[in-house]
Amino acid sequence: MLRTTLPLLTTRSGPLEILLAKAGQIILGKDREIRQALACLLAGGHLLIEDLPGVGKTTLAHALARLLGLAFSRIQFTSDLLPADIIGVSIYERENGTFRFLPGPVFSQVVLADEINRATPKTQSALLEAMEEQQVTVEGETRSLPDPFFVIATQNPAHQIGTFPLPESQLDRFLMRIELGYPDRAAERALLTAGGQRQKADQLSAILDASTIPGLQEQVTQVHAAAPLIDYVQALVEASRQNPCFQHGLSPRAGLALLSAARAWAWLDGRDMVLPDDVQEVLPAVARHRLRSTQGSGMASVEDIAGLIRSVAIP
Repeated sequence: MLRTTLPLLTTRSGPLEILLAKAGQIILGKDREIRQALACLLAGGHLLIEDLPGVGKTTLAHALARLLGLAFSRIQFTSDLLPADIIGVSIYERENGTFRFLPGPVFSQVVLADEINRATPKTQSALLEAMEEQQVTVEGETRSLPDPFFVIATQNPAHQIGTFPLPESQLDRFLMRIELGYPDRAAERALLTAGGQRQKADQLSAILDASTIPGLQEQVTQVHAAAPLIDYVQALVEASRQNPCFQHGLSPRAGLALLSAARAWAWLDGRDMVLPDDVQEVLPAVARHRLRSTQGSGMASVEDIAGLIRSVAIP
């Protein structure tokens, strides 16, 4: 017999509910976006946040790392950043005649790739192996990255000066892409009254321990997806390939990402079974950056994704 709730979330005062509440006190009025970011981590993916400067992207990444008890590093992407600045370098030690590897900032549990699209494509590609295989290869030697390993990349809108568009291979490494947007009037009033939230993020205490995260991610993989639910995911993926709104459809990897994100969303609700509602909730964040609109070179719109959902019957 299936459980109706998962152990960690049996009450509203569970650790993750406290974590979400604490993060909501820092990133005001963005409870849904905070939940999406946490779901992305629990699903074992990486997160892309695209929005205008100054809406709280960096603060969100820093707050989550503090609350989760994870080691945090920040890489400021610029046009002159080199791959070695991310991965690390080997230096020659004259005393013993050997080379010693100095790990770069990618060797952290939460890596904030700030303004990732301000770096050249060559530098952006330095993260590909890390995000896909949780390892980096330097001078022929492969080195493992920490577990958990979570990349949060921020990106300025492509129309801004000095940006390089992320290649599709890089975009596909991100499980989810979200936008924060402007705060509502009440949240912005509270923000103006408080004088900013970044200092408060620095003062947060860990709600969870880093060693517990892999176990939580394993719990998420055990959330049941019934055969009709998998049929529904497959139907959405197939419909995207036939939809005239998109230049090309979702890949099999995108289908796996959609199912993983839906499992995490259901788990955060305290359920051990995925519902079609969970799939619909995460579909825009999982699919938009993977789909290109036929009405130009930009990514699919929210309306395009809503149309895709309407085109597929719920099982």
